[in-house]
Amino acid sequence: MLDRLTAWARRAMPTREQMARSRWIPSRVLESQLWRFTRRSVPRGVALGLLVGILLPVAQIVFAAILSFPVRANVPVAALTTFVTNPFTTPLIWAASYQVGAWLLRIDAAVAGGPIDHLLQVTDLWSGIQWLTSEGKVLALGLVVVAVVAAALGYLLASFGWRGWIVSRRRARGATR
Repeated sequence: MLDRLTAWARRAMPTREQMARSRWIPSRVLESQLWRFTRRSVPRGVALGLLVGILLPVAQIVFAAILSFPVRANVPVAALTTFVTNPFTTPLIWAASYQVGAWLLRIDAAVAGGPIDHLLQVTDLWSGIQWLTSEGKVLALGLVVVAVVAAALGYLLASFGWRGWIVSRRRARGATR
């Protein structure tokens, strides 16, 4: 499974050379430190990709690539990690984010019947817009919290995963000597 995912990523992601031929790509994007896989740049790319992927509904890859510059994150990793949100996972992430936001704001205790029940009673467009704007704040808070927690966990998992990979390579090298 991991081999197929790696092969797909290599086929799907543009190479540095392909981007260098494009006249639309600024030279800052092509700096080698942004494309090198290092123990610091990969976890930063994972965290940035998760943060951008969860918070932004559109142009995630573009924003992840742009934000990779100031934090010196790996551009391909940041762009690839934004795919954590897709048509299958986004509804689950939004539902979980809404629950987190509601829990943080204690809305369930303040609203009789729960906030979701009100959605079923929406009869016209204006009341639907009002409900969406009032509940949108709950979702926005939940998305921010979920994105920050996911980015922090992604950073830690990528850091420990990188370290484990290096340790296993060193052991394998030591065993062959």
